[in-house]
Amino acid sequence: MNEPLAERVRPKTLDEYISQHHLVGEKGSLTNQIKKGIIPSLILWGPPGTGKTTLANIIAEQSKRPFYVLSAINSGVKDIREVIDKAKQAGGLFTAKNPILFIDEIHRFSKSQQDSLLAAVEKGWVTLIGATTENPSFEVIPALLSRCQVYILNAFGKTDLENLIKRAMEKDALLKSKKIELKETEALLRISGGDGRKLLNVFELVVNSEESDTIIITDELVLSKVQKNTVLYDKTGEQHYDIVSAFIKSIRGSDPNGAVYWLARMIEGGEDVKFIARRMLISASEDIGLANPTALVMANTTFQAVTSIGYPEARIVLSQCAIYLATSAKSNASYMAIGKAQQAVKQTGNLSVPLPLRNAPTKLMKDLGYGQEYKYAHDYQNNFVDAEFLPDEITGTTFYKPGNNAREKALSDFLKNRWKMKYDF
Repeated sequence: MNEPLAERVRPKTLDEYISQHHLVGEKGSLTNQIKKGIIPSLILWGPPGTGKTTLANIIAEQSKRPFYVLSAINSGVKDIREVIDKAKQAGGLFTAKNPILFIDEIHRFSKSQQDSLLAAVEKGWVTLIGATTENPSFEVIPALLSRCQVYILNAFGKTDLENLIKRAMEKDALLKSKKIELKETEALLRISGGDGRKLLNVFELVVNSEESDTIIITDELVLSKVQKNTVLYDKTGEQHYDIVSAFIKSIRGSDPNGAVYWLARMIEGGEDVKFIARRMLISASEDIGLANPTALVMANTTFQAVTSIGYPEARIVLSQCAIYLATSAKSNASYMAIGKAQQAVKQTGNLSVPLPLRNAPTKLMKDLGYGQEYKYAHDYQNNFVDAEFLPDEITGTTFYKPGNNAREKALSDFLKNRWKMKYDF
């Protein structure tokens, strides 16, 4: 049989579906909707091999709806319109028979392709289920995104992946015909990179490579059968996350050589230029911040530039930005400040805004004292007045601590001069 193991044991019902309990567990956000067959248009966002396609199939089967499938890799606007025409003929408007249109890798659809879906989704000709490994906020047009609910699928954990293997051993006829002992799983799990489909297919490769029907799965056996280094860079597996982590840590560690090397690994692997540029945007603020505010401008300009020109020329712009960020002064003070402030909000709740800071657009609000004691900073010397800008309960709390670099030392001096001993600057 040529059908891969992952296909042969693909779950057909919610009871067989492993993981994603927050969506389809007993109290999952999708469980009752699926059982009742009342499904909104939705986008399933999660890492590769976490069950997005399987869940879409289960939803269609459970709700007894016509099911149409398109892949963003090989479908154009014409294909979309043909499917929508079929769907309009297959089901009534907003009925339980409303057809489901599943689009795999919807983030690969162009704006015009996504636009062609809008009327069908809005008028209820189809219930759209899109699957994506990329953040839909970046990759799905706002008009379509606003018409869909976004559900996040979590990466598989160790227990989930081991359960996938055990379930396959129990359900698949070919595996049941062999005597398999699952002695060690670390190598299998590591090679899979958390991708359930890849895990099952690697497991099958190892099993089929053994001549005996009695097989003991060990890490040594797995590594001897699987060519670990056949791919320089796997965009959908463990290396995707490991290499971008090495890239960002090289920038954070002020090593331009390390940054350019890991950048080259991603470029040679065909990584999405927007993904690389997006990571540098985050690093420019998280790791450099106010030590060099121009870094964020540079990273944002890089994002816009590489989005416009693409490969191969984009590699030059990416290299320039990576080296600039790596050689820049570093500070995580802004990153730490928002973390501390968020923690304070979680601990203290919704503290009242001091009356002087409140907005007073109506006479009643003014009569109640909103904004009455507010002192306009520009009316005072040096455009500064010693006022209170935090709720009384947390007055004097320091969230921002300037970093140890030239620019922020100047900021520290400025703030100390203004606030004296009130804050720990």
